[in-house]
Amino acid sequence: MESEMGGQSENPDENDPLVRAARRGAERDRRGAAESEPSVIRRLGQIGVLGWVIVTPTLLGVFIGRWLDRLTHSQLFWTAPLLLIGFALGVWSAWKWVEKA
Repeated sequence: MESEMGGQSENPDENDPLVRAARRGAERDRRGAAESEPSVIRRLGQIGVLGWVIVTPTLLGVFIGRWLDRLTHSQLFWTAPLLLIGFALGVWSAWKWVEKA
């Protein structure tokens, strides 16, 4: 009888987007249950690394800015923008690190 229906698949639910989304959700749940949750120590370590990923470029920008300000005898001409650039670079790096993890 199915051959009379123009060659449709055996299971009409295969083309239903709601059924496909439910299957994907069930598969995600199954994989999540199979993978173990990281320990508290590991999470604290990740938070520490994340902090240093932001702080290091920010401090580097401040130190380079202060050095350039001393060389050029300016007050905050180099420090302020390099501080902001270092902070932006640190946040971007942290975002990429979290996205990858």
